[in-house]
Amino acid sequence: MVNLAAALRSSMRIIVESTGSVQHTVDIEPGTRINFWLPKKTSDKPAVLLIHGFAGDGVLTWGLQVRSLSKRYSVYIPDLLFFGGSYTDKPDRSPEFQAECLVKAMRILGVHEFVPVGFSYGGVVAFNIAELHGDMVKALVVSSSPPVMTDSNVNRFGFKSLSDLLLPETVEGLEFLFSVALHKRIWLPKRPLKDYLKIMFTNRKERAELLEALVISKDTAIPNIPQRIHLLWGENDRFFDLGFRKDVRM
Repeated sequence: MVNLAAALRSSMRIIVESTGSVQHTVDIEPGTRINFWLPKKTSDKPAVLLIHGFAGDGVLTWGLQVRSLSKRYSVYIPDLLFFGGSYTDKPDRSPEFQAECLVKAMRILGVHEFVPVGFSYGGVVAFNIAELHGDMVKALVVSSSPPVMTDSNVNRFGFKSLSDLLLPETVEGLEFLFSVALHKRIWLPKRPLKDYLKIMFTNRKERAELLEALVISKDTAIPNIPQRIHLLWGENDRFFDLGFRKDVRM
């Protein structure tokens, strides 16, 4: 029987390929590789780096945006470590390490100036790229993500850890995740949800470690980022608190 989630991802890959993008693996160093979708041909278009969130890989998150963006930009879509085909044997699970690996990959690909576009967990990685490598970042676009994740984001739904929420093991857990992640409740039958669980929540041990490394103490300072930040946010977002915005230059 066909896995419906896998079929959806295959459809997204076809859409991305139709824009002239190709799949490519970048070896950062021995034991660390990043899977990318990137332009088949180099061009003078400005580069954008689309960084996915925690519930999907690069193609599944950004597949519907590539066709429009590729008309004006050179679009680079990575899979973060332990998503898609990306992997490391290094023990570091921090968003800073994810950011460093993406920057190294872009340099290897010959891209030295770009706009990171981050969604959710990918937004935290994007903020880190701008903070650590501001000379490469023209501007920053972030959707539904604070620059840092604190304990308050973990506790608001009554879960003991982010893993309990973001790494569901049951259809009911996935339904709850979608209910807080989406503005409008979308009903789906059980089968596609079961299929989604099978293919999109692999590498559970490593992803749980990513989430553990993501949460910091409340007294950590908001990073000072000089680039202009374009922040996209729903006013009724249930997951992230908007209070941090006063500390971020936009």
